[in-house]
Amino acid sequence: MDSLNVTKILLVYYSRTGTTRKVAEAISSKLNSDIEEIRDAKSRGGILGWLKAGRDAGDKNLTVIEGLQKDPGLYDVVLIGTPIWRGTVSTPIRTYINQYRERLKLVAFFSIGDDPKSDVFEEMTDISGKEPITTLRLWRKGEVESGEYLKKLQGFTDKILETMNMDKAS
Repeated sequence: MDSLNVTKILLVYYSRTGTTRKVAEAISSKLNSDIEEIRDAKSRGGILGWLKAGRDAGDKNLTVIEGLQKDPGLYDVVLIGTPIWRGTVSTPIRTYINQYRERLKLVAFFSIGDDPKSDVFEEMTDISGKEPITTLRLWRKGEVESGEYLKKLQGFTDKILETMNMDKAS
């Protein structure tokens, strides 16, 4: 296969409890993408971490993220996954997008949460300055915990692959 025609996909995500990680790993497996978990320098565990996470997200604070290994500028598309905290983007994802928005070419977003009023994708679009190829919103309790989310992944990954194939043809 000609290396110039290989689409490089990076999936980055943050997961406080493991739910977003579970979905990220399933998406990465379907797309055979590279994957990187964002690590927050601030402790977000337990009830105190949960409270701080909500406060920081609501205040739209940034944080320090550690140990990133992959340069998003080397990828054709970057998928970004976030839990929804207090109706908004998680603080570590907000920080990642702010730090790397100039390096992002094409993006797709996915979120996990149970807040029906959240406009997390609009916010991620505003922060990144990029219109996403596609988005995937999953309900933690109704879809991820039950395994129903696996059905929705197909449409999300198909749209990404379709877009990448159209780019190669042009």
